[in-house]
Amino acid sequence: MIRLYGIKNCDSVRKAVRFFRTNEITFTFYDFRESPVDAAKIREWIDAGATVKQLFNTRGTTYRTLKLKEKNLDDLAKIEWMAKENMLIKRPVVTLPDSILVGYSEDLYRQHFSTKGK
Repeated sequence: MIRLYGIKNCDSVRKAVRFFRTNEITFTFYDFRESPVDAAKIREWIDAGATVKQLFNTRGTTYRTLKLKEKNLDDLAKIEWMAKENMLIKRPVVTLPDSILVGYSEDLYRQHFSTKGK
């Protein structure tokens, strides 16, 4: 089962949704605003192969607004912040039974899902 995590109005999430629909790939969408993820879920993603560096979004407004750069957070603190503020999670997060993808790259998605140039 493919699970897609993010927010509806995120450009990268919309690209991922479009990719899945265009390639007739079934997925379930989880909106961070409607179904926030907790630290246990984030640790699950890390156990599946994602890194804290991949997951922790340092380019977004939330990161700047909270002035987290000044705090010099370790990985544990970053996980706690992502659990408190899901907007700190880089989007989209796509989980599969055997792997995880963070962010959107059409080339990576094509390679990972073995689409035939649709």
